[in-house]
Amino acid sequence: MPHSDRSLPLGQLLICGAVIVTLSMGIRHGFGLWLQPITGAHNWSRETYSFALAIQNLVWGAAGPLVGWWADRRGALKVIWAGCLLYALGLIGMALAPTPIWFTLATGVTIGLAQACTTYSVIYGVLGRHVPADKRSMAMGITGAAGSFGQFLMVPLASWLIQHLGWAPALMALATAAILILPVALGLHDRPIQGLGSSEHPGLSSGQALKQAFSHRGYLLLTAGYFVCGFQLAFIGIHLPSYLKDRQLPPDTATTALALIGLFNVIGTYSTGALGQRWRKSWILSAIYLLRALNIAAFVLTPLTPMTVGIFAAVMGALWLSTVPPTNAIVAQMMGVQHLSMLGGFVFLSHQIGSFTGVWLGGYLYDQTGSYLPVWWLAAALSLMAALLNLTIREDRLHPPVHQLIPQRT
Repeated sequence: MPHSDRSLPLGQLLICGAVIVTLSMGIRHGFGLWLQPITGAHNWSRETYSFALAIQNLVWGAAGPLVGWWADRRGALKVIWAGCLLYALGLIGMALAPTPIWFTLATGVTIGLAQACTTYSVIYGVLGRHVPADKRSMAMGITGAAGSFGQFLMVPLASWLIQHLGWAPALMALATAAILILPVALGLHDRPIQGLGSSEHPGLSSGQALKQAFSHRGYLLLTAGYFVCGFQLAFIGIHLPSYLKDRQLPPDTATTALALIGLFNVIGTYSTGALGQRWRKSWILSAIYLLRALNIAAFVLTPLTPMTVGIFAAVMGALWLSTVPPTNAIVAQMMGVQHLSMLGGFVFLSHQIGSFTGVWLGGYLYDQTGSYLPVWWLAAALSLMAALLNLTIREDRLHPPVHQLIPQRT
């Protein structure tokens, strides 16, 4: 495909990116609400449901680099369209699956692939290719914040659908909503950058870009720290509703908590995107992980009431996806934008391995011990580790660039 120098309009990028993230992330943000209805209807254990969601996160992460490579080479449109159709198919399969195996194939594999095609690695790759470096972090923050507001709206909608239609028809309704991604994706019909990695790194191949990334200490530390983010978000998002119901809190407490996470996520995501234009983004990440550790510890040690749940959810929401803009902006700053979707996908793979671990371990340890407390404390300890890892990241590029070390054909 020939390269085009014409950039997509900034407003179009932000609006279309935000709508796609709203639908894709908003649908998955409410999956915790289906844990007890589905396990109760099929007489499955919580580990069975947790394992399917863990596979979803793992497939999402594992597919990320390949999907990112496809988007970098061919543009984002076909990638997003494929994800849209897979999302609808997976939600229908989630509603109709008669056995744990079919449920895992639909919920885990199919929706996991769909999320890889319709979320941050692909959307931020388009932003990175079309938004100047001095506005990139802000643009990522705005898109993430707008998408976060959609998550705030989607959770009450999902809860309403379950209550009024039943859990299976509610999934069918969300499958219909996922189809809306198809026309919106036309606004991100970009052309890939060929032969232009950055002013410092012209013409890096995919292999050279990977070699450079995995020899960059900052990239490796960023990747390791992102594991913790995935662990925490997946565990809380899936198991918090059941944790609250087990503790005899009112039924609407879980819905309110997830909605508050989505609402305050708007503030956090936008703020870190804006702050990333002024402060070292690795320091911002370190502060986020430290604050998460303190918030989790306070939540576990404080008597559980609707008020304390609301405070926890609001604080965690402000820290929820606030890691995404600085993380992707660091990758772009260190590695350039030609292979941003692919390299961001590898960082995100670590996040999703953490998600797999958090979701599955939560269900497994609950079935073994009857308590979520061990996983809460593990999440807090890992958060302190991630804060230390990100504090030592240097965001400068690796010098000399790998492509300068490889003989060039004449």
